[in-house]
Amino acid sequence: MKKPELLAPAGSLDKAKIAFMYGADAVYAGTSKLSLRTRAEMNSDTLEDTIKYAHSIGKKVYVALNIYAHDEDYEEIEKEVKRLTSINADAIIASDVGVIAKIKEISPNMEIHISTQANTVSLHAAKFWNDYGAKRVILARELSREKIEYIMKNKPEGLEIETFVHGAICYAYSGRCYMSKYLSNRCANLGDCAQTCRWQYNVYATEVNNPESRINIDFDEKGTYIMSSKDLCLIKRIPDIITMGISSLKIEGRLKTDYYLATVVRAYRKAIDDCCELIKNNAADKYDYTEYLEELSKVKTRGLSEFYYIDENNQDILDLDGQSDNVEYEYAGKVIDNLGDLTVIEIKNKLSIGDKLDILYIDSLEIKEFEIKELYNIDNNEKIDTINPGKKGQLVKIKIPYEVSKGLIIRRKK
Repeated sequence: MKKPELLAPAGSLDKAKIAFMYGADAVYAGTSKLSLRTRAEMNSDTLEDTIKYAHSIGKKVYVALNIYAHDEDYEEIEKEVKRLTSINADAIIASDVGVIAKIKEISPNMEIHISTQANTVSLHAAKFWNDYGAKRVILARELSREKIEYIMKNKPEGLEIETFVHGAICYAYSGRCYMSKYLSNRCANLGDCAQTCRWQYNVYATEVNNPESRINIDFDEKGTYIMSSKDLCLIKRIPDIITMGISSLKIEGRLKTDYYLATVVRAYRKAIDDCCELIKNNAADKYDYTEYLEELSKVKTRGLSEFYYIDENNQDILDLDGQSDNVEYEYAGKVIDNLGDLTVIEIKNKLSIGDKLDILYIDSLEIKEFEIKELYNIDNNEKIDTINPGKKGQLVKIKIPYEVSKGLIIRRKK
């Protein structure tokens, strides 16, 4: 049994560092123009810095060029493939066959990962991509356990399989959606999705001969969220996934916060490590996901679903009330430095005397809670009662009764 890679999103260099610190083996990032998250903070310079940093600590960076490209995009694509080769990207994630052909032409030694956008749902498709030179196929999220297992048992020996285990599920099939373009002129397939499926809608019926008539359909004071899906969560199924021999477990969320990233990565890191140890000792049946799921519930989510993994007829997919779960915890801040008995925190939400905070440690899910007894102004060390986040990088000094290291994430219980 080979321990699978834990693959995390990196919307910026700082987020990549957090993902690595909390246990990711690799991150995936996009370019500023040619991936499906063009609003992420990763630009050409920070992408190069991210790759250098990752390689310095023995980690990997995969870069997405997974738009469906128009002819006018190819000049930029050629430049980008050459640049990614020169800065030693570990792989390029792509879905458009034209883009994949261009990668093979320009950089024949570049590792190619077939994006989930390519809708790989069969062994036949996986074999095609293998024959075409792909190193890895990222399966469509719509596949059940049985179908994934069939592919794993019959795939070409050298082909790696990656699957999503956590994060947003797109309302459209594998993300192939045109709704955002239609409603807001922001094309999802060119990396600028406005997430129009998450918007609040009123649904009406009108009588054909009387267009001014209007009857509300299935809607309350909030409208309706008939297209908003829950978030994928396969934390319960880690033993299955590892036993099948899947190469990489992928977390979605390049636009999520540092807090989300730290929480989700460390939960899956611990789950994978614990489960591998159990499997090694023939005790996979003793896998208990309770602690990991409890941690995952402490970040904002639209509700959690296993999608079609167990049941292809599963109807528990849509988040019809439009409310994010988890109202108890929020991102408090990040440890910047230790100065004697005081710790410098970059705050992300309001902090006040009496607030209860948790530290997210790297190697354990153990909860170490403490109450804020004193706050100090960063400039003059004066005691203060409360502080609100202002400009980016707002700092405060605080007494923490536990040992903490730079970069650790702290959450606040509301």
